[in-house]
Amino acid sequence: MMQAGPQTVPVDAPKAPRRFVFVLLDNFTLLSFAAAVDSLRIANRMSGQELYAWKLACEAPDARVSCSAGAVFETDIGLDELGREDTIVICGGADVQHATTKRMLSWLRREARRGLKIAGLCTAAYVMARAGLLEGKRATTHWENHDSFTEEFDEVELTKSVFVVDGNRMTTAGGTSSIDLFLKLIADEHGEKLANAVADQLIYSSIRTDQDTQRLSVPTRIGVRHPKLSQVIQMMEANIEEPISPSILAKDVGMSTRQLERLFRRYLNRSPKRYYMELRLQKARNLLMQTDMTVINVALACGFASPSHFSKCYRAHYNTTPYRERGAQSARLSV
Repeated sequence: MMQAGPQTVPVDAPKAPRRFVFVLLDNFTLLSFAAAVDSLRIANRMSGQELYAWKLACEAPDARVSCSAGAVFETDIGLDELGREDTIVICGGADVQHATTKRMLSWLRREARRGLKIAGLCTAAYVMARAGLLEGKRATTHWENHDSFTEEFDEVELTKSVFVVDGNRMTTAGGTSSIDLFLKLIADEHGEKLANAVADQLIYSSIRTDQDTQRLSVPTRIGVRHPKLSQVIQMMEANIEEPISPSILAKDVGMSTRQLERLFRRYLNRSPKRYYMELRLQKARNLLMQTDMTVINVALACGFASPSHFSKCYRAHYNTTPYRERGAQSARLSV
């Protein structure tokens, strides 16, 4: 039995600790992984019991894996057959497509058929979807990968929630959302009191649920608290494939086109048309970097009627063409 601390929360000792197997992909996000593991460690400490255990895994046994911050981790096991009570936690991060191998997908499918619970942190929902583990299920992923995910996996009901639990599949949006998911798991198994004690140790004062969305509100993101401006930007973000004209946007929020122009100039130092274009080009760049969609299909998905117009706008903003951007990304991944 573990040494109990001065603020021990009494819980019933399990017959055996619940084991999590953290599968580290190349360039995994350190924060998402660390937040999950530390939540389990603190639950053990605050209960005075070994409620949880964990192992680190990767494709090759006893191999070393680098996170996106450059730190290197030694792993305990390879893609072995696990116990039926184990929970697999895939730790995703940058370039998750490149880190998703055929061997990894085959192993996940096999373990899923055996009934294991499987979770994906940060971008790891991509791996789960590629393995067919999220078909017909609700899921989430990091907001930056949201557009590319929806283009590739229309059979998955992708949400913007901080985390999602759908049966024996769990996904998080990355960052500190791992804490929210693992606090829920701790609360479900051992009570809210222990989960709250863990949150307190983490200096985590606002526990989120699966009803909370991952991105900051528009006013917070742009640093401007103007209700009509926020409303227009939300409409722009929701209508990338079929852009809405500034005159219609202005009418929908009860102002003239000239008033809308002045509002954008005052708070964002650009016209509504320019701001909208930047949103569309940002989505286009995400799709180019994160999917295998053709440049033509990327252009159409971002509201451009012709590839030539798309290429011209893209070059003016990013100082390179979409084709060169795609080529540079492929070169980076092949290194």
